[in-house]
This record gives sequence, structure tokens and C-alpha cells, in this order.
Amino acid sequence: MIIAILLILVGLAILIVGGEIFVKGSASIAKRLNVSPIVIGLTVVAFGTSAPELIVNILSATRGATDIAMGNVLGSNIVNILLGLGIASLICPLKVKTGTTWKEIPFSILATLILFLLANDVMFGNNGKNILTLADGLILISFFIIFLYYTYGLARVEGEKEVKPEKFLWSTSIIFILGGIISLILGGKLVVDNGIILARLAGLSELLIGLTITAIGTSLPELVTSAIAAYRRHYELAVGNIVGSNIFNVLWILGLTPVISPIEIKTAVNIDIVIVVATTCLLFAYMFIGRRQNRYILNRWQGVTFLALYAAFTTYVFIRG
Repeated sequence: MIIAILLILVGLAILIVGGEIFVKGSASIAKRLNVSPIVIGLTVVAFGTSAPELIVNILSATRGATDIAMGNVLGSNIVNILLGLGIASLICPLKVKTGTTWKEIPFSILATLILFLLANDVMFGNNGKNILTLADGLILISFFIIFLYYTYGLARVEGEKEVKPEKFLWSTSIIFILGGIISLILGGKLVVDNGIILARLAGLSELLIGLTITAIGTSLPELVTSAIAAYRRHYELAVGNIVGSNIFNVLWILGLTPVISPIEIKTAVNIDIVIVVATTCLLFAYMFIGRRQNRYILNRWQGVTFLALYAAFTTYVFIRG
């Protein structure tokens, strides 16, 4: 037990260091390309921090453990918004531009609604079972390509004015990003693996471990990256990382998974999909409450409500079993 606790502490230290250099490298590339940090957050950072979810889903698909694949993505998306943006907004109120509020967040909602339609064959009379097939996966990946094309258009937007990130050499920036991704994955794995050991010693079931520790563990890169970005006042990077990761999770990771192996979906999963949609809609609504001119703000008190909702969600998961 003592060794597991020590390894968790080591993992957390690696996460903090990895998140720090990852944010610096990403912000530097945004500066060098003269694009808005939201573009880097929606693509490079989102892809890097979503690596644990991608790895878990590929392994789950190849082993036929498709329940884990679906639960991993939906659980991670809930953690990203309620815990990730909750913590980040407590560190510093997050100010984002009009595009983020009116385009990226609604796109995330749309992605989850598309997943709901594709995952409910029985409801719409298309099949005797709810299955994400190869065709469904290709549909999700097609929307992901549309999303990438949209972010390409964003690349022409001028960089953020109020934050002047450090500008490193191209080689240094890339090394920072790659080193950060490796550190985030390694640190997250140490925390998750040893957290599972402690959970088993405490007598928790595999299902509860998967819905709590694993979901948080695969989202640790997003949580750490957004927290550090908020601390560094890279607001667009902090929000773009979370929103981008959620879009990646649904369209790319859940799109790729049924290409490897079809996913049979239980009806109860609809509750988790609805929770993802509801939390994203709440984020969208919150942005208008603290609006100032062309800026939309996620304030600290709103972050507190996100954390409270996450506590309620965790309690629900334990009750549901």
C-alpha cells in the first residue's frame, strides 16, 4: 500500500511537470504561427491530452471489452467539463471569445447528439440491438474531418492579445510538446494503476473503479493542462483543450473504435449521453451570464457549481453500482 501511495505522488509530480512544459510548447507554437491559442487547444493540445482515452479504447476494442470503451469516453467527457473546467475556473475566471462560445461548444453538443442518434438503433426501428457499426464509426470520423477543416479556417485568426507567451525555437517547442505528452501519459498511468490497486484493497467493484478512477485517470492530462493554462492566463488554451478533447473523444476515438470492433450499447448508456449533453449545455449557458462586450466568462462561482455537480454525479454512479 505504501509503495502504491508513493507511486501516485510520483505520478502527480510527473503530471504537473509534463503539463507545464506541454502548455509552454503549445503556446509557443501558437505564437510562432500567429494563430489564436484556441486553434492549438482544439487540435494539438486536445489530441495530445486525449491520447490516454485513445489507447484505452483501442485496447478495449481489440480485446472485445466494448463496454469499457463507451464508458471511458462518456465518463471522461463528464470529468473534463465538471472537474476540468471547474478547477480551471477556480484558479482564474476563464475569458473566451465569441467563436468559442457560439461555434466550438455547440459543435461539441452536436457531436454528442449525433452519437445518441447512431447509438439508438432500437429506438429508431433500425435494428434489434443498439450497435455502433463500422458505418457509424465512419460517419463520426467524417464529422471529425469537418471539425478539422473548421479549425484550419480558425488558423487565420490573430493570436490572443492579452497574453504574450514565451517564444521558443521550433525544435524546443516540439520537444516540449512531445515530452509533455509522454509525461502526461506516464504520470496518468502511474496514478490510475496504483489508484486501482488501492481501490481493490478497499473492496470497490471493477465497475465503480472504471466509472471513477479510470475516468478521472484518462482525463488527468486534460485536467492538469487546463489548470496550468488557466494559471498562466492562457484562457483560450484552457477552454479549447477541454472542448476540443470532448469533440476528439466522441468523433475520433468513438469513431475509430467500431472500425476495429462493433460496440453493442446498453440502453442505460443513454443516461450518460444525456448527462454529457446537459453538462455541455450548462457550460454554454454559463458563458452568457458573465458576458462582457465580446468576451464570455466562466466565473469562479460557476466552477464551484461544476464541482458540486461532479460530486453529485459520482454519488449517483456509486448508488447505481
